[in-house]
Amino acid sequence: QVQLVESWGGLVQAGRSLTLSCVASGSISSINAMGWYRQAPGKQRELVADTASGSSTHVADSVKGRFTFSRDNAKNAVYLQMNCLKPEDTAVYYCNAGVLTQTYRYLEVWGQGTLVTVSS
Repeated sequence: QVQLVESWGGLVQAGRSLTLSCVASGSISSINAMGWYRQAPGKQRELVADTASGSSTHVADSVKGRFTFSRDNAKNAVYLQMNCLKPEDTAVYYCNAGVLTQTYRYLEVWGQGTLVTVSS
């Protein structure tokens, strides 16, 4: 079993900052891609930022320059520092990882999601 545990989101005023974290735990041999997605009310889930091992980081155009994505491979963790938040950033944010387990199964794992609400 592999789990992704996300930090709490919350309510924040527009223009303020918030940092999300996600840690993977369980029967992990290695993690390939790991990142963040979000789903706003009435919209499809979209990629915010992710990176695969040995590859460059992908960041959505809508958050470039405002959000900073980082990954700590030693901790099996990813972080999303969100600055200059806008009401349109309101969404449920999901952590995602492609995990090779210790029994050599490849799993795509999702976190439970954390709600970020940005008030105007």
